[in-house]
Amino acid sequence: MKPTLLILAAGMGSRYGGDKQVDGFGPNKETILEYSIYDAIQAGFGKVVFIVREEILELAKDLFLPKLRGHIAVDFVIQSLESQVDANQRNDLRKKPFGTAHALLCAKDAIHEPFAVINADDFYGREAFDALGKFLVNDVAADLHCMVGYAIQNVLSDYGTVSRGVCASDELGHLLGMIERTAISRQGDKILHRTENETIEIPFNTPVSMNCWGFHPAVFLETEKLWKSFLKENHQDLKSEFYIPTVANQLINDNSAAIKILPGGTTWFGITYAADKVIVMDALRGLHENAYYPEKLF
Repeated sequence: MKPTLLILAAGMGSRYGGDKQVDGFGPNKETILEYSIYDAIQAGFGKVVFIVREEILELAKDLFLPKLRGHIAVDFVIQSLESQVDANQRNDLRKKPFGTAHALLCAKDAIHEPFAVINADDFYGREAFDALGKFLVNDVAADLHCMVGYAIQNVLSDYGTVSRGVCASDELGHLLGMIERTAISRQGDKILHRTENETIEIPFNTPVSMNCWGFHPAVFLETEKLWKSFLKENHQDLKSEFYIPTVANQLINDNSAAIKILPGGTTWFGITYAADKVIVMDALRGLHENAYYPEKLF
């Protein structure tokens, strides 16, 4: 069975100032996620599932279904503030989505095969999808998942702080744990995570998660258990978020699954701030001009 690509496209884009998931960046106004889908198809993926907000569902369908028809199976899933939330745990004051692991859980009824998870607004590079495709076909198991790691020095923005899952690994290349650092930036000749309470220097080659994961569908059951506990404790916190690294750390801590850090994280660029757009457009134009991608993807 061919693996599925799950694209997280329901984020609010508050720092970017718009819905960057459906903004055009390529020479023909291609969205970033279209490059991920193209690379995934070349790597043997058979289906793509979009996680979107209700407000952009029809726009996403109008934009992507005509392009992808005949190339790959497509499905859409809604992530809303009510998804997987009991009525007595809802808070009408909350405006922000619950995060990446909640988005993953919203797709549990649409995916029954090994699958990869990526952000809509990150360019991961063909090597990442080749590595994911091979792992999901040959190695994945209910107790063995994966992630593609990227050196932190290659995944920063020139225009402000970024959030990254900073990883520790063992000698076999398995993830030991991950800490979500939400205010990372390059400052002079150092990379620092700086908040009101602490300043931490991070070595340049430290592997980080760019939300590029590969999972066996057994992960949905574990995620659902953790989500219920999270929601019970945090449903009144308007800013609380349920992240995939939270799930990964718990799987590792419980010895219920291992997570292999795959090679392949060699090329990345993404959109956090509006000023990132020109850099991304130039990079994509160069990839087309060098025949890394065809004139038109679809």
